[in-house]
Amino acid sequence: MNVDSIPQPSLRLQLPPFQTNPWRQWLPAQLALLPAGPIDLDTCDWTLTCRDFASILEVFESSGHVLQQVTSHCQQTLISAAALGLKSRQSLESADQCDAPVNQDDAPNQNLSIHQGTLRSGDHLEARGHLLIVGDVNPGGSVSADGDVYIWGRLRGRAHAGRSGDQSARIVALQLRPLQLRIADFVARGPEDTPQEGLAEQACVSDGAILIEAAKAPFTALQRSRMQKDEKG
Repeated sequence: MNVDSIPQPSLRLQLPPFQTNPWRQWLPAQLALLPAGPIDLDTCDWTLTCRDFASILEVFESSGHVLQQVTSHCQQTLISAAALGLKSRQSLESADQCDAPVNQDDAPNQNLSIHQGTLRSGDHLEARGHLLIVGDVNPGGSVSADGDVYIWGRLRGRAHAGRSGDQSARIVALQLRPLQLRIADFVARGPEDTPQEGLAEQACVSDGAILIEAAKAPFTALQRSRMQKDEKG
């Protein structure tokens, strides 16, 4: 076997706990101490955006490293990583260090399942928690989840969020032109007008019907629950 064909094992690097040390200063210094090559990055309890990951990728590239995989406790971080095409998975370690306890009635299942790739006619994908598709859902394809459904691509098939009855669930897509939308027991057809370029849209339940509007953060029921609690003080 050619030595060059042997996969190089990845190193693992964990960001410092949130608010204890700014990662923008910490990360370049740590990478400088590691040999060049692939690294699995555990982002711990940091909530990182796509812009944050763009900066992280620049730091990795300038130091001669490759970001092999992202692990995190935070769903928005996983969504951001997946949206940039990074391999990502939910961390199973120290989950109690990431987030404050949440009322289970507010968040029956906070797991985020990620699928990368387009769903074609006849394909169906379902998840018990939230579901993120990095790709399109073509006509004839369908997705369903107990929580929110996020599609970083075009939704032209069918989508069902909150299938266990959660009326606060949302369907978010970069282009929302489905054959059918379902949230809990509410059903609607997708809009027929041309979508506004560059504007992500969401479907949610408002005043007893499914409403289509510009997508709004936060992107998970867990984060919405926290924001509502913060607003109440």
